[in-house]
Amino acid sequence: MKTFIGIDLGTTNLKAALYDADLRPVDSESFPVQYTGADGVVEFDADACFDRMLDLLEALLRRNGVTEVAALALTGQAETLVLLDRQGRALGSAISWMDERSQAECADLAARFDPAAVEAATGQLSMLPTWPATKALWLKRHEKARFDAAAKFVLLKDYFVYRLTGRLMADMSVATFSLWFDIYEKRWWRPMLDALGIDEGRLPELCEPCSAAGELLPDLSRRLGVKPGALVSVGTLDHFAGMIGTGATVPGRLTLSTGTVMALAALSAEPAPRNSGIAMHYGFKPDTHVLLPVVESGGVSLEWFRRACMPGMDYGKLNKLLAERPETELLFLPNIVGVNAPAFDADAAGAFWGLRQRHDAVDMARAVMEGVSFVLRENCEALRAAGTEIDEIVATGGGAKSPIWCQLHADCAGVPVSVPAEKDAACLGAAIIAAVSAGARPDFETAARGCIRMERTYLPGDRRDEKYRRFRKFYRAALEIGRE
Repeated sequence: MKTFIGIDLGTTNLKAALYDADLRPVDSESFPVQYTGADGVVEFDADACFDRMLDLLEALLRRNGVTEVAALALTGQAETLVLLDRQGRALGSAISWMDERSQAECADLAARFDPAAVEAATGQLSMLPTWPATKALWLKRHEKARFDAAAKFVLLKDYFVYRLTGRLMADMSVATFSLWFDIYEKRWWRPMLDALGIDEGRLPELCEPCSAAGELLPDLSRRLGVKPGALVSVGTLDHFAGMIGTGATVPGRLTLSTGTVMALAALSAEPAPRNSGIAMHYGFKPDTHVLLPVVESGGVSLEWFRRACMPGMDYGKLNKLLAERPETELLFLPNIVGVNAPAFDADAAGAFWGLRQRHDAVDMARAVMEGVSFVLRENCEALRAAGTEIDEIVATGGGAKSPIWCQLHADCAGVPVSVPAEKDAACLGAAIIAAVSAGARPDFETAARGCIRMERTYLPGDRRDEKYRRFRKFYRAALEIGRE
C-alpha cells in the first residue's frame, strides 16, 4: 500500500502522521521538543531532534507494516535559525524563534531601517527578536567565531529537508519570516544582508513552497525499512499547511486558529498590496501572498479569565452554562498583552465595562469571548480594506471546540464559520502537499474535495452592530485614559 506522511515541526511537539492512498489518517506519533537556556535564551539540539524524528518515523511505519512511502512533506515553525559549517554540519544549537536575546539588535535595526521600507520588501510590520536577522546580528556581536565559521544560515525546516535529501533549499514561504527575503521580488533582500554582513552565498538556493526536493537518501530508506524512491517535498509553513488541510486554498476562505493566540490566514488579492498595514507573506502557491494577522490576546484572554476567576471550571461545563444564559450588555477589551493586529498598540490594556451586581463570572466569560470575536471582526474588515474578500471562515484550534464561540465569530464577522472534522489540519495539509508533489493528486483543491469534510457550519445571525460601535468607542476611551 502506498502511503503519504505529513511531518509537523511544531514548537511544543514534533509530530508525524501517516495517511493511506486516499489521504485517510492511519496513525500518528509525536514527541516533545526539549529546550535549553535561560534569561531569554531558547535553544535546542537540531541534530538530536532530527535523529529522534527518524526513530519516530521508523516506529510509526513498522507498527503499521508500511514498506512503501510514496512521498512525505514537512511543515512547522518558521523562524528557528540553524548555522552550518562548510561540511553542512550544524554549528551549535538551533536558536528558537522564541529566543529573545536580540532585543538590543532589534532596536539598532529599527533605528537603521524605515518601517515602510521594511514592510515594502519583507511584508513585516515590526522589528522583533523573533526574526533570524536580529539573531544573526547578535551572533556577530557576541559569538563572532561562530558567526564567521557559518558557511550557511538556514531555517529549521530547510535543514531537516537537507538532512533527508542532501539538498539545501530555502522554501520561500518560510524565508518570508527571516526579514532578509524580499517577498515581492522573490530574492534575498540586499539592504538587510548588508546591515548584517552576510553574503548571499551564505544563504541556500531559493525554491517555491511545496516543491519536490528529491528522494529520501538511500541510507535513510534502509533505516526506516521502506523501499527506495520516497519523494520529499519542502512543504510550507504550518499556518499555510493548515490552510491546505482545511481546504482554504482559494480566495474568499479565511483560516482562523484560536489557541493561545488567534491567527488569521487568507490568500491576498493579487497583485498584493505592499504597504497594507497587515502582515504579508509569500504564499504556499507560486507568486501568491498570504495575509497573516496575529492577535496575541486571542485564546489567552479566555484562559486567563478562567484561571483567575473560575478556577476548576472546564471549558465543556462553561459552554453548557453559557448556552443557558441570555446575553448581557457587558463589554470586554481583550488586550491583556497589548494589541497587535490590526491596531498595533503596545499601550492598550484589557478592561471590562458595564459591570453591575447582577453579573457573575459566567456573564464575564461571555464578554471575554465576544470581545475576541469583535477583534476578529476588526481584522476581517481590515482584510477587506486590503482587497481580500472573506466569504467563509474555517475554524481550527481549541476555540473551534466551543459552539458558543464559533457562533459569536459567525455573528460578529458576518460570514459562515465551518469546523473541519479532521482536527490535525497541518499534518493533513502536509500529506496533501506530499500527494500533489508525487503526482497522486493534480492540485490541492482536488485533493481537498476527496478528503476534507466539515463537521459543522455556524451561520451568521445578529452582527451586534450597536454593541460593536460601543466596543470601538470603549477601546478609544480606555486608550486615552491609559495615556494620561
